Amino acid sequence: MRAQRATDHAVSATRAGVAGPSGREALGLALRQLDLLFLAIAVPLALSRGAPVFGCLVGAGGWLLQRALAVVDRRLIAKMAEPGSRLGLNFIDAFARIWLLAGAIVVAGAVGAHRDGLAAALLIFGAYSAAFAVRVARGRPEVDER
Repeated sequence: MRAQRATDHAVSATRAGVAGPSGREALGLALRQLDLLFLAIAVPLALSRGAPVFGCLVGAGGWLLQRALAVVDRRLIAKMAEPGSRLGLNFIDAFARIWLLAGAIVVAGAVGAHRDGLAAALLIFGAYSAAFAVRVARGRPEVDER
């Protein structure tokens, strides 16, 4: 009964000109957020299993900070007119975010204990692995021809 109502609502919304994302688009959007889903599951699980709180928070915070910077940087880089400038800025952006993550691991280990650094490193490694797998599965990005 619920499925039928949802289908009826989707059909009437499409007829009214208010269409949501298609199944493929919704899946693509969900996959792009896989690293965040990993963090949402891994942090509480790690904390419940006795992982150091400081390390988990620094690792998750570092990952969220680099994700936010990636969004801002991509918007700024997209405004650049010259393709050569965009390439160089993408290169700098990628390395800066990697150094930010490495810095988060070092800070967690230096300010906290070695276990904190390990917890931060494992969370960052897991989130990075999820994001990398999604990038590989999606293939090459579409080129914006201007």
